[in-house]
Amino acid sequence: MVSSTRWQSIAQWVLQILIPVVLVLSSVWIMLNTAKWWVQIEYRLPGFPEDSYGFTLEHRLYWSEIDIEYLLNDEALDYFDEFRLEDGSPMHNQRELRHMEDVKRLIHVVWYVLAIGLILGLTLELSLGIFADPRVALETLKGGARNTLILVGLLILGVIVGFGILFVGFHRVFFEGNTWIFLFSDTFIRLYPERFWRDTFIFLALLTAFVGGVVYLLSKVLLRRIRS
Repeated sequence: MVSSTRWQSIAQWVLQILIPVVLVLSSVWIMLNTAKWWVQIEYRLPGFPEDSYGFTLEHRLYWSEIDIEYLLNDEALDYFDEFRLEDGSPMHNQRELRHMEDVKRLIHVVWYVLAIGLILGLTLELSLGIFADPRVALETLKGGARNTLILVGLLILGVIVGFGILFVGFHRVFFEGNTWIFLFSDTFIRLYPERFWRDTFIFLALLTAFVGGVVYLLSKVLLRRIRS
């Protein structure tokens, strides 16, 4: 039988890892569900590369919204069948469609992990607060938020020092084969050049830092009130 002290240590250790994961994935959820507003800003940022094949700002906003809708809905790939570019060709070729399907599948996995992480994290936090000490629960929460800020710092450093390596590594970990590699003439690259993804990683990092900072400060304030 696990002693109460041993159980408390295990719960704290799990939460120190789980909290950064939950906060990062929560930021992904926020980012994806606000993507229609995010792209409105992104495409208008100074220095954002123009499409040499002819997409205007209005084209990019229109076609990217279709992609975002696909990632958020429950439709299959035939969702794209009705969408044709101005020259009559499909919006996405077969390689792009396979990648969109892979991305959607990954997003579904992410939502499951987030849901499980939230349930497990809240259960452990409440258990520590009830069966151990509220101060222990808050210290653990603060430590997890601090770990999140450290992780965000490393992510930003990776973007600054070598975004290409980070980007390729991310795709090799989460996607099989080379379905994520496209031609410059493909719709996917015309809508989402490397600058788009670099900014997306930075936006995700900043959003996670904000959420982590709020959790850190809130737990710190509550600890002070309990101790006073």
